[in-house]
Amino acid sequence: MHPFKGINVVSITVSDLAKAKTFYSDVLGLGAPSLDMPQASWIEWNTGNAADISITQAEGAFAPNHNITIVFNVDDCHTAVAELRKRGVRCDDPVGIPGMVTYASFYDPDGNRLQMASAPPA
Repeated sequence: MHPFKGINVVSITVSDLAKAKTFYSDVLGLGAPSLDMPQASWIEWNTGNAADISITQAEGAFAPNHNITIVFNVDDCHTAVAELRKRGVRCDDPVGIPGMVTYASFYDPDGNRLQMASAPPA
């Protein structure tokens, strides 16, 4: 038996905390942060799900993250991609894997890869 009881928060490193706060709050629609502590390089949103999401200020050289991916649940990837594109978000086209999932990657202003997932194609 392992000692873990769930995931508390998943954190993304960004190059500009204020710019990223606007993206995650307004463009993605996560709303006001539950913790807003720029002096500590930490801004966090309660997602209402298993884990919160936070952004932290990068120290030194910055490179976008493609190693760990936060995947948001959505009702329909095709609709969500269309909506995010209207908001100026770079999105890849949805990919459907029959019997498994439909997913699409999208990117924050720093190029960090995020994804969304919905039901598999019919």
